[in-house]
Amino acid sequence: MSSSETLKPAGARRARGAQTAGPEAQQHLLRAADELFYREGVRAVGVDAVVERAGVNKMSLYRQFSSKDELVMAYLEQKDEQFFGYVEKSFAKHPGDPAKQLQQYFDDLAVRASIDDYRGCPFVNVSVEFPDATHPARQFVFRNKERLMARLLERTTAAGADDPVALANGLGLMIEGVYAASQTYGPGCGPILAAPKVAAQLIAAACGGARAG
Repeated sequence: MSSSETLKPAGARRARGAQTAGPEAQQHLLRAADELFYREGVRAVGVDAVVERAGVNKMSLYRQFSSKDELVMAYLEQKDEQFFGYVEKSFAKHPGDPAKQLQQYFDDLAVRASIDDYRGCPFVNVSVEFPDATHPARQFVFRNKERLMARLLERTTAAGADDPVALANGLGLMIEGVYAASQTYGPGCGPILAAPKVAAQLIAAACGGARAG
């Protein structure tokens, strides 16, 4: 991965080079990496920018992460946990009703994708930056998407869809479409706002006309 140090971080930060205990330093570094990698891109952000943003010294970074690659993987793990937290939070709003759970996820996704500084899916962003399908970061993206599709298939099956695989694939395509639209048309654009309604139509048609929400 590139170690370019060209980024000049903005915003408030702790004093550069401050001595920070291990767990606290790791927390600051991951928070800084989250902000910078998501907003500017993994390749564009060097370790110096992360260190400055975190308010720790470079030695603190290398005590916690052996390389930028390791920091990137930790960033992806954190994003993965956050993402599935969103999924399960949506599903939890309608316990025992998988069709409404799927609908709720699209309702909530449309809200998230309408925030002004929304930068789309971090996993899609990383996959674009690393075209080599064997790269560890790309492999992580694949596992994230594979897990999402498996979760969708569980719900479409539980909802009694005539063809659970087809419905899961269709909903998966729509999710990716929301991510893309947020970056091409802009957050809160018409296609994003239309996604929940289209999802409702797909779910209802696939589940014998049952109302999805």
